[in-house]
Amino acid sequence: MKKLSYILLALGLTATSCKKFVTIDNAPNSLSASDTYASDGTATSAVVALYSYWATTYCLQYYTWTAELLGDDIQYRYYSSTPAMAEFQNGNVTTTNSNVRNYQWYYPYYVIAEANNAIEGLTKSTTLTTSVKNQLLGESYFMRAFHFFYLNNFFGGVPLSLDPVALNNANLPRSTKAEVYTQIISDLKTAEELLPGTYTGTLHARANKYAVEALLARVYLYQKDYTNAVAYATKVIGATDVTYTLSDLSTTFKTSSAETILQFATYYGYSSFGYRASSATTIPNYYLYDSFLSEFETGDNRKTTWTDSLVSGGVTYRRVNKYKLGTATAGDEYNVVLRLAEQYLIRAEASAQLNDIATAQADLDKVRTRAGLANTTAATKDELLTAIAQERKIELFGEFGHRWFDLVRTGQADAVLSQEKSTWLSRDTLMPIPYQEILNNQKLTQNPGYE
Repeated sequence: MKKLSYILLALGLTATSCKKFVTIDNAPNSLSASDTYASDGTATSAVVALYSYWATTYCLQYYTWTAELLGDDIQYRYYSSTPAMAEFQNGNVTTTNSNVRNYQWYYPYYVIAEANNAIEGLTKSTTLTTSVKNQLLGESYFMRAFHFFYLNNFFGGVPLSLDPVALNNANLPRSTKAEVYTQIISDLKTAEELLPGTYTGTLHARANKYAVEALLARVYLYQKDYTNAVAYATKVIGATDVTYTLSDLSTTFKTSSAETILQFATYYGYSSFGYRASSATTIPNYYLYDSFLSEFETGDNRKTTWTDSLVSGGVTYRRVNKYKLGTATAGDEYNVVLRLAEQYLIRAEASAQLNDIATAQADLDKVRTRAGLANTTAATKDELLTAIAQERKIELFGEFGHRWFDLVRTGQADAVLSQEKSTWLSRDTLMPIPYQEILNNQKLTQNPGYE
């Protein structure tokens, strides 16, 4: 009887409190979805937050740090005492690596979830100014595509979480890499139709149509759709609403640079990538391999402008000097996400693949001329592809892991990195699906070579 009384009491409490549980109000400091997307101001705040969420900041940092360490240009100062980072630098990343789970998987999906909420809220809203609604929708689609791009290239096909209801995404299987790319392209083309060519505000810190087209050019290059890669890079290079030009090397990463297609703002106006320590005499956390410095041609001004050296304790550290500020209160450097030089190199590579030798040479020479180098001597398709790969390595070092992604997408990672990394395994061309995620969702399958 005592047990029965407890059961009846529990049932009574459940019955009497159930209605209150399901009708709980929003927290005093938050808005409902319908209220958030009812006015231009609150809707704008919600979407602008996609750029500045702590999760987005971590995504940008770790997209860069982990992918750069996987390549052969950047090393981490404390890797020997930080096992999670050592796995990226040496090869042999494990399924329990905390940085993989948190920064390559969880946080990107967090931002995607917020983008899903924004897309639903904006789509349902009937009270927003049309131009504002289109702008915000376009930015939300862009941000979702941006993070799916990195998920897809780190893991090789991931769950396509598109539903604003989180529980509906909880047990999705992995989509194929091709299916994820199809969704990325769909989102970007929707964004392209919605966004204007001009920027919102005075800086290039929110996505416009050309930022969308720049990412589309990269996506098509990675997919080996060279015709579309040329077409979209050409749209950006020939932009009419805004003029992009290759800036002087010393100002390429300034907030005012005319080369910048998209930059993500930082609170104090200095880069969050950690390449510059707060003091000019302090060793930064990330610095270049000595061997990388030998890759520069004689007379390449990028070596003197975008790298420098610090001697400490008798050791010379080769620093990334693209961003000049290590600290600031009102600095003039944001995290550059997309810039014009990459578009020239995308069009050069895609043109070479299509045997358009003249265009490939001209675009490659644009980048070389800015660096103070003579025109390329490469004259055949194979020579140009080799020269362009080298130019990408030198031009884009330290930026969002371009080097590692290039080695993987061109099938060279195993040959190159097995010579560079002490415990490199062929499986490291893809990151492992985090072990805890597979425990949480039994529909997830692991990448080959991981247990």
